Amino acid sequence: MSAAEVDELRADVERLAADRAPDRKRGLPVLDRLLCALEAGVVRAAEPEGDGWRVNAWVKRGILLGFRLGRNVGGSLFPIFYFRDRDTFPTRDPTVDGGDVRIVPGGTTVRRGAHLGDGVVVMPPAYVNVGAWVGAGAMVDSHALVGSCAQIGKRVHLSAAAQIGGVLEPVGAAPVIVEDGAFVGGGCGVYEGVRVGAGAVLAPGVVLSGAVPVFDLVHETTIRPQQGSPLVIPRGAVLVPGSRPARGAFAAAEGLHMQAPLIVKYRDEDTAAALVLEEVLR
Repeated sequence: MSAAEVDELRADVERLAADRAPDRKRGLPVLDRLLCALEAGVVRAAEPEGDGWRVNAWVKRGILLGFRLGRNVGGSLFPIFYFRDRDTFPTRDPTVDGGDVRIVPGGTTVRRGAHLGDGVVVMPPAYVNVGAWVGAGAMVDSHALVGSCAQIGKRVHLSAAAQIGGVLEPVGAAPVIVEDGAFVGGGCGVYEGVRVGAGAVLAPGVVLSGAVPVFDLVHETTIRPQQGSPLVIPRGAVLVPGSRPARGAFAAAEGLHMQAPLIVKYRDEDTAAALVLEEVLR
């Protein structure tokens, strides 16, 4: 898709999204063009720009338009599996347009409008939602979730039960971003537009959100989101779960603590994530 075609698609999406009662017959071909462009990776909900990322709010508007245009329909794999969802967002058939990817049998769903780069492996059961972008060579392990519009970089490993949150509204909000070469351990949660820098390592059980500060033990600093910006985890940071005492006399009396993710070291680019985790968790 050329730049001119992307501009034309954007104009069509913006025009229909601004209509309080968009016409389904006119809207469905536009939505199909958007979903095809998202699946091909030529259009993204967010994309790198310089040292940061640019949110393409019009893409989110287009996805939300798809829900408005859609009709609820039921379906089944009788007699063991039933569903009812918008007819505008069916699941993808990887044998038709999935490229060089592996989706291992066992209950995984990849929704229309999600991009899977060459060499991506998705283990069962996992879920990849509309608008998500998963870069080449990434692994999406069992019970992992890649939420709506989440951006997962090349060679990222999302371990079993990792939860990558989705963001559709507000349309200008940054989605969750996990940059190239990062490792997200089992049972981790990354939410609310958090950006995990390239090569970072999250030990199992780390939970990141905009409301929880991260404590950098290496540089003796506290990382919080800046006004209007997401929480940003530095490149190569190695995080483990931690805790800190909750405030107040009652909390002190009861010995209560709050979660506090800790950066315990920074990863050498030549050091494998598994070796780093073994060292810090030993």
